[in-house]
Amino acid sequence: MKAPIPERIANPTPADVLALISRAIFQAGLSWQLIDSKWDAYLRLFDGFDPATVAAYGEADVERILADGGVVRTRKKIVATIANARALLDVLQAHGSFAAYVRSFGAYAGVERDMRARFKFLGALSAYYVLFRAGESVPRFEDWEKTVPGDHPRMREMIAHARAAGWNG
Repeated sequence: MKAPIPERIANPTPADVLALISRAIFQAGLSWQLIDSKWDAYLRLFDGFDPATVAAYGEADVERILADGGVVRTRKKIVATIANARALLDVLQAHGSFAAYVRSFGAYAGVERDMRARFKFLGALSAYYVLFRAGESVPRFEDWEKTVPGDHPRMREMIAHARAAGWNG
């Protein structure tokens, strides 16, 4: 079974953006299908990825999520999701929206570097994934593939799905 074609979200809400960031992080190193099959549990456990709610989580919430059998229980990624909710709130306070934050850089390369520095466990591939899914500008896929060193089957898979859906970067 193939992973669903990555959808682009027009005008993503802050919860959409945190969900995209979190999904990229939880998918890293794992099967996309595995995370997709458990995504409803992630949505439930992280309160729909509402950034203000998730940013207020403490150790009891981390333990609650770890105790649930419906998700891949990776403490570091759960803690990173909470930190990323706080970072996203900072972005929203400074820029008003995720789109305004992205566009303040003028080019995708600058925002990709900032996202990697600002958000925990977010690498170049994941930053481009988030930008792409959030409907923002990304490099042409051929150029995108060259920006991330090494072999990345997930990138190739996402690009193939996106091309099949008619997007060509």
